[in-house]
Order: sequence, then C-alpha cells, then structure tokens
Amino acid sequence: MSSLELSPQPQPNLRVGLGRVLIVEDEELIRETVALGLAEEGFDILIAEDGLKALDILGGTVAASRVSRPDISLVVLDLMLPGMNGLDLCRLLRHQGIDVPILILSAKGTETDRVVGLEIGADDYLTKPFGMRELVARCRALLRRQHHPVPVEKDNVLKFEDITLYPQECRVFLKDDEINLSPKEFRILELFMTQPRRVWSRDQIIDQVWGHDFMGDNKTVDVHIRWIREKLEEDPSHPTYLKTVRGFGYRLG
Repeated sequence: MSSLELSPQPQPNLRVGLGRVLIVEDEELIRETVALGLAEEGFDILIAEDGLKALDILGGTVAASRVSRPDISLVVLDLMLPGMNGLDLCRLLRHQGIDVPILILSAKGTETDRVVGLEIGADDYLTKPFGMRELVARCRALLRRQHHPVPVEKDNVLKFEDITLYPQECRVFLKDDEINLSPKEFRILELFMTQPRRVWSRDQIIDQVWGHDFMGDNKTVDVHIRWIREKLEEDPSHPTYLKTVRGFGYRLG
C-alpha cells in the first residue's frame, strides 16, 4: 500500500461502516498486519509510513489545507517513526486543535511511558506485542466515545465563583477572559460545575466523560485535571478551584 491508499473493499460478509482509521507505522509487517486485521473487521484503512506523511493526511500542513482531506475517525500511532516521531506528531496535532482520537502503539510499556503518551494528548495506549482482538476492541471503544459521548446535564449557564461556563456554546470564561479548553477538559469542568463541591473519583469521572467502555489508564484523569488547573489557576501547584481530596478524588471548590 502507498501512504494514501485505501485498503481493498471488504467482502460482502464483513462488517462495514465502522470508521476510517489512519495507521501510522514504519515497520511494514506490523503496518500490514494491523491494516488487514482492522479491514477484516469493517474499518476503512489509510496508512502512512512516517509522521510527516501522517501530518499531511490529517491536515496539519499548509499544503494539506489546500486539498480535500479524508475524514479520519481514528489514528493508530506508532511512537518510533522516521522524520517526526509519534510523540511530536501527537503533540502537534493537539496544538493545532485536531481532536481525532489517537491510540498509541509502542514497545515502551512502563507507567512513565504511558503517562507521557496520555499527557501529550493520546486517548489510549497499547503496548507491543498486542493481540488483534484487543486492538480492535480498543478502536471500537474510542469510536463509540467519539460518536456517542456520555451526556452531562446542561443548563443555560453554569457559574462557580469567577468561572462561567456556557454549555451550548462550549465556552468558558475566567472573570472576563475566555479560556480555551479541549473537548475532554471542557466536559470534565462542566461535570464539576453541575455539582460543585461534590467529590468525584477517577472512575466516576471516566464513566461520565469517557464512557463505561473506557479501556485505558485512569491516570489520564490526573493529566487532564493538571491541564485544566494550568489554564484556570493562578498557582496550579496550590489550586483554589479544582482541589484534590486525597484518597478519594477531586472536587470543585
């Protein structure tokens, strides 16, 4: 396959319409194995052999912005890539506001490696070697959360002290300054503001924001809380809004 070639059309007896997956992997055997396995499950497949080609496909370059780009539902991303590594690619995509779900595949499986991957914006992390059934299950879970986010009870305006949140407009203000939050950060803050001072555990936050079928590391909650604090708190190390309740979770105020 070339870097922009769609996989062969699935046979009639295969499930179709599950979404289009971009596989970013420089090792041909792994790339083709993953592509074949996902195609057999009904996913449409695009592939890129390095980070720069993937960035172009996803619309992260000036040249790509002038052409019609394929609709990507999910990125399966290796970390050790030529040209631009997976961490840099993930970080750049999130910096540019490209919010496509990203599943990292990596031979690096320590807790530190997983946390770093989640910190720079990945949605899930799977260590090599992995089973195809688990990869398929994680892809399906990410796409379900993307297309069917767990609803949070909404009101016209939510306020807590100097924070004002407009659910219908997806906008947040701290005093008179607008705060730019990612979709997950926004949903977490919205959840807290619907019930100020309630203590939420990591698992409860994941159930409400990511969904019950979340299969990743619950430390992703800690990562997102830290990001929110960096945007809202005058001193993120000593927060006045999002507070840690040691041994239980987090609360607003």
